Order: sequence, then structure tokens, then C-alpha cells
Amino acid sequence: MSDVTTGPRYVVALDQGTTSSRAVLVDHDGKMVDVVQRPFNQIYPKPGWVEHNPHEILFSQLGCLTELLQKHGLGAEDVACIGIDNQRETTIVWDPSTGEPVMNAIVWQCRRTADMVEELCGDPEVAAKIQAKTGLLPDAYFSASKIAWILNNVPGARERAEAGELLFGTVDTWLVWVLTGGLVHATDVTNASRTMLYNIHEGCWDPWLLELFDIPASMMPEVRRSSGSFGETSYPGVPAGIPITGVAGDQQSALFGQCCFEAGQAKNTYGTGCFLLLHTGAEAPASKNSLVTTIAASAPDVDHTEYALEGSVFVAGAVIQWLRDELGLIRDAAETEYLASSVEDNAGVYIVPAFTGLGAPYWAADARGTITGLTRGANRAHIARAALESLAYQSADLVRAMEADAGAPIKTLNVDGGASRNNFLMQFQADMLGCEIRRPQNTETTSLGAAYLAGLAVGFWSGTDELRSLRTTDDVFERKMAPEQVDAYLAGWKEAVRRTL
Repeated sequence: MSDVTTGPRYVVALDQGTTSSRAVLVDHDGKMVDVVQRPFNQIYPKPGWVEHNPHEILFSQLGCLTELLQKHGLGAEDVACIGIDNQRETTIVWDPSTGEPVMNAIVWQCRRTADMVEELCGDPEVAAKIQAKTGLLPDAYFSASKIAWILNNVPGARERAEAGELLFGTVDTWLVWVLTGGLVHATDVTNASRTMLYNIHEGCWDPWLLELFDIPASMMPEVRRSSGSFGETSYPGVPAGIPITGVAGDQQSALFGQCCFEAGQAKNTYGTGCFLLLHTGAEAPASKNSLVTTIAASAPDVDHTEYALEGSVFVAGAVIQWLRDELGLIRDAAETEYLASSVEDNAGVYIVPAFTGLGAPYWAADARGTITGLTRGANRAHIARAALESLAYQSADLVRAMEADAGAPIKTLNVDGGASRNNFLMQFQADMLGCEIRRPQNTETTSLGAAYLAGLAVGFWSGTDELRSLRTTDDVFERKMAPEQVDAYLAGWKEAVRRTL
């Protein structure tokens, strides 16, 4: 542990998300002292296409960092290190001689390469081989097809890439490369595991996958541990010499920030969607329930690769935004808690928010949203309640799929994200799952994870035991509902899904 009376007092987390960038100041007690946030533009060139300007990502992130440091009068001597967490899969290709991207970043949400993935990976044997190597189900979501699209569609890009003149990176790699003045071209294992090009068992960029997508190996960044050296800051306007010592994809960062360091520990982030991760330790179980296997972030003293099962709910908090923005039933998200609690039950009303299809365990891309069970007695409180309940039902589906893959029950689910602050939802989630729901006082665990990974690498914190001790008292939710009532709710959900499909 560093001497906090004389040494650096803070760690800075750079939280680079899909719609905004944040810089977070974290002290030795694990307290988030301050946050600076800046949004940036979303670019939609065609239906289903999503892009970001890499310079906008960069300047929003650097703007947050410099504002945070200036606001508190901090220099390099006050900051022990920087940790980075980032939106995953989003793909940037740039020319290292000029620092110029060849085009906008292709965002993880972008579906432009769906046909390419079907063409290259549609053969069941090819798809099975990809899953065996990467833990992923072939999809346009991941980086591989995005890189190939850039090389095939930007004039001259393929020739330049094959001549060794272009670099690829996810957003973490782009930030590290710029912050270090172009000296470090690296990513961490968690981000590498989301590209669909990384062999998660052998720990390397896979030659067969690079050949399948026709991507030159010279483009690929070096893969490093999540907690360790990624160089030092060397960029105009940023204090020089601050070590960058932690990097992780946002969901793995949240798993670490929740202190889920051991097999069997799980977290669910309730955001626009839900991301449920179960730590599986040194085992990388192959999912039989359409989940993905991914690499988890690890402390620097862990001498082996650690893994996690991951499942996604496509529409979670987004259904609450829909109630507010499209239906006008609520003024703000917090109102749903009052409305849901004002009625005894859902009056048989179920919302299946399949706005963009249904994910695991159904994987029905063509499914569309439905409201079932409407009667003349149904009112906006019942609809608000049904919307909140849909988050819990979808998460329960994922938990059951994970338990089947892992071969063991999830006894505690750690929760974070904006919707986790809704007490009605958390109690209903506990009722549906029958396990303990633990909500930390600080639900911004994604940023904390990046800070923790960076701080451990430089001794700012002594180890994971100290990190556990920093966790303030959790709010705990346990099942209160009678089992037969739980069964009735879940049966109603299954019937609503059946009608949707």
C-alpha cells in the first residue's frame, strides 16, 4: 500500500461509454470524490448503422480528464495511476504515422456486417469452431467483421493494412495509443476476448480466425493483463508521466468493481440493457444455452486466465425510456417505483420488450414487442409495473440459463446500474430468483473496477482483501413472495413470451 499521507492521493478512472465519456476521481477509501462527464454525438449513416467520430471520443475523454484535474488542482504527483474501462467491440482503424482514423468508429450496436457474418460463419461447423476458440456466438456485434468491412470498403485501406501501415484497436487501445504519444499499441485480455479474433484458451490472436476474416496480423495490438503497465501519459495538455495501469471492457470492469473475484460470484448491470456476468474461475464452460464465454479481469497476483459466462438482455432500462418518451405515461424513471407499488399486482398485464428481438435464452431476432393481458381495468400503474417486471423476468431467464451451464445455483446476485436504484424492481427480482440481491451504496461499479485494477498494479491498494473491506454496507433484498405466487408470475411471463414468439 502506498503512504497516502505523502504519496499520490488518488486514482483516476476514464469511463468511456457508448454515449458519453467520464473521468472519475477515486480516493484511497474507494470513494468517488468527483465525476466529470461529457456526451458526444451518435452518427446514424443508414438504418441499422451506428458510428462514432474517434476524435470526438478522444476529445470528450481528454476534456473530462483535464477538467477533473484542474478543478481539484491536481498534477501528476497527486495521481497514482489511470485506469480505463470502455464500450466494448467498437472498432477503430487508424494510420499510426498521422494518427488519423481511416473512417469513423463502427459501434458495437451497428448491424451493417450481419450479412457478412452469415456468409462467412453460416456453416454450422464454422460457427462451432468459432465458439470453441472464442467463446462467442458468431455475430456482427463483435469486432472481427467490422475490421473486415473497413478494409473492404475504405479505398486503399486493405493495401495499406497489408503493407503494415494501419493499426486496429477497440476504444481502450485508441485511448492508450494517443495518451502514450503513440508508444503503446496494446489492449487487455477482456477487450481482446470480445473481438471474435482472440483464442481465449491459448491466449493469442488466432491465425485461423484472422485468415477467415482476411485481417493482417500486423494490425492487431499486443494483448496484456487487465492490471499492469500500459505506458505513461505523454500527450499535450495532460500531465506527463502518469502510469496507465488498468484496462478492461466495461462489463468485466463492473464485475471487478463489484468485488466478484471468485468463481460463483455474479453481477447484473441494469442499464439500457442488462449485462449479467458469472465468474467461473479458471474454467471456461461452453454454454449450451446461447450464452457467451468471455475473459474476466483479474488482480495482478492471479497467475492464470479467469473466465466468465455472460448473457445480455437487449431492452431493460430502454423500456422505461419508452414509457416516458414515446407513450408519455411517466415524467421520469423514478415515477415507475411509486406507480408499481400503488397496485397490488400486475392485473395479468405483461410487457415483452422485444423491440430489437429477444436475446438469450430465446435468440429470436425477428420477435417484436408485445403487451398481453390488457383488460378494461388495466391502468398506467399496471403498465408501469409490467415494464419494471419485464427487467426481472428477462434477468431471471438469464440466471437460470447460467445456472444450467455452470452446474450450480447463483446464491447472491450483485446489482448495479441506474435501474438498480429502483427498490420495487430489486425486491421483485429477489422474489423471482429466490436468491439474495446485494446493491452497493455506490452503484457506479464500472468506474470503480477500472480504478481498482489500476490501483492494484501500483500498490495503491494492497490486494483484493483490502478492496472488499472498502465496500460499504449493501442494501440486501431477499424473497418475500410466496412460492406459488412466484410460480404464477413466471408462468404468465412464459405465456407472454410464447405469444410474442
